[in-house]
Amino acid sequence: MGKKGSPRGRRVENQELDVSFGVKEHEFRSLDMQHGGDPPLGRRLSGGDYNWDKVVLSKGLKNDSVKFTPFKGVHVGKRQMWWLHRHIRSIVFTILLMGFLFLLDSLVCFIFDPAMLQNNFSLQGSSKTKVGMIEKTEKEGPVKLHERLLNLAAASLAEREFKQESSKLWEEPYPQASSWKPCADKTSPQGKPRNITGYILISANGGLNQQRVAVCNAVAVASLLNATLVIPKFLYSNVWKDPSQFGDIYQEDYFLDMLKDEVNIIKELPPNLKLLDVEAAGSLITDADLSKEATPDEYIKKILPLLLRNRVVHFLGYGNRLGFDPLPYELQRLRCKCNFHALKFVPKIQKRGSLLVRRIRRYDFARSTLDKQLLGNLMPRVDHSAAEGPSKYLALHLRFEIDMVAYSMCEFGGGETERRELQTYRQVHFPLLLERLKESKSYSPEELRRMGKCPLTPEEAALVLAGLGFKHGTYIYLAGSDIYGGQSRMQALTTLYPNLVTKENLLSPSELAPFRNFSSQLAALDFIACATSDVFAITDSGSQLSSLVSGFRTYYGGGHAPTLRPSKKRLAAILSRNKTIGWNSFEEKIRKMIDEGQRVQVRGFGRSIYRHPRCKECMCRH
Repeated sequence: MGKKGSPRGRRVENQELDVSFGVKEHEFRSLDMQHGGDPPLGRRLSGGDYNWDKVVLSKGLKNDSVKFTPFKGVHVGKRQMWWLHRHIRSIVFTILLMGFLFLLDSLVCFIFDPAMLQNNFSLQGSSKTKVGMIEKTEKEGPVKLHERLLNLAAASLAEREFKQESSKLWEEPYPQASSWKPCADKTSPQGKPRNITGYILISANGGLNQQRVAVCNAVAVASLLNATLVIPKFLYSNVWKDPSQFGDIYQEDYFLDMLKDEVNIIKELPPNLKLLDVEAAGSLITDADLSKEATPDEYIKKILPLLLRNRVVHFLGYGNRLGFDPLPYELQRLRCKCNFHALKFVPKIQKRGSLLVRRIRRYDFARSTLDKQLLGNLMPRVDHSAAEGPSKYLALHLRFEIDMVAYSMCEFGGGETERRELQTYRQVHFPLLLERLKESKSYSPEELRRMGKCPLTPEEAALVLAGLGFKHGTYIYLAGSDIYGGQSRMQALTTLYPNLVTKENLLSPSELAPFRNFSSQLAALDFIACATSDVFAITDSGSQLSSLVSGFRTYYGGGHAPTLRPSKKRLAAILSRNKTIGWNSFEEKIRKMIDEGQRVQVRGFGRSIYRHPRCKECMCRH
């Protein structure tokens, strides 16, 4: 719109940088207006001269100014009237031109407004992403709980932009991590049982990750009871709305072959038992019949007699119904072998997953054991030095969907509109939660936050990444995209880190079409992109996806696959000082928090073996 060297010109040329760091156009305008006139217009048309109107009018007055003297008053008056009459059209045209330019300037300011740019460009086409739950919140503007810290973060990122980024951000901080190697694929010397007690049917509930845990728990239970496992079925859920079965997600034959020397597994129940009414026979087992994390003794006392009597038991809605400790060594190892070795995604998912990873990284070869295990031969193994400047990326799992937000009973700065909407959602989807809260002690939203019970917001995730030192241009893959609050809630994150993408951005509609109505298969793509990332950041340690992915990275990462695990309780304490804490102090506390979460530790008693495989049953220490 103007001269290249003018401040206005520079502002337009650098609009993307201004937007990224929150620079508002009205700040430029208000600052310039202190000098009088219409600076943006004057700058654009005269290269920085604020007195544009004087420049236009001086041309007509150039030869006449000397004639305005006290000695020629009458003559001067006539000359002035004559001059006005002669130049009236030019004056009117000049006024109209100035009015038009003012109008044009307003239009340009609207088009290049930072908020508009943020919505249009920061997510690189994220309008395809399924975000947005509160329309009123969108209209009221972005929700910011820690605006002062966000401004400090923006200033820090701007200062850091042209400095060398520390390579430590992309590495495991403790070298001991590399001393643990996978070894759960060994076959038990005992072999599979010869005397079969009966058949176990499994109907697993939940989404992809809950079902994965259920499958491996079922393998261990079948071994415990000397039973034959029929390949599990997946229940259709009104929440997940996915009809996918085991063979739609995992390679059945590979699963059977990997475990053939450990446990008896078949695809279908024998014909003579298919007509058995298991419910009438008393062989239908629900969650009410077993403890949440039942011990082997409970299975032997409650389930084995039914199995011996009826030859079949059916676990309906099976999930996390087998405890982690105490459990015999061989059963724990079998769980690990199932999860880390036997469950391979079908080629359809592997192929699309490899395409997704290649587009994030911008190169086409496997770099790690994680790539090989998750993508098979779809990413050829090539010498790492053959690539020029491979793109590193961070995968972020934001567990900030409406179900998580509503269930937490926390508040997130959305006011009365947010409270009403979340309460309505609870009444529809979590009626048992509301009933239980009536009979138990209730905590205020502030107390819940201090206790570490509230999921991290996108704003808080952005502050953690900035506090750790990740640069403004860091590539971030966002796993799961149904973020509560939509674009207004995401604005803080996408302003500090605009290179944020999802599978919806990276894959075309036709490439995503075969997965569109299958949420578990879409979740498998997120699993792949997160597990193979250079750094994986979680925001909720209770999430099954985060748990399984972090365990996968520990098992196959070789000490080169860092996972960031912020403590929600400690972060809440740090953010409670958001109005006074200095940025250097904030950085120090964030880095210490993450560092403690990355320490190499052996799995503790009762901890998930899927998330913490560093133990003698799963891994070998060299």
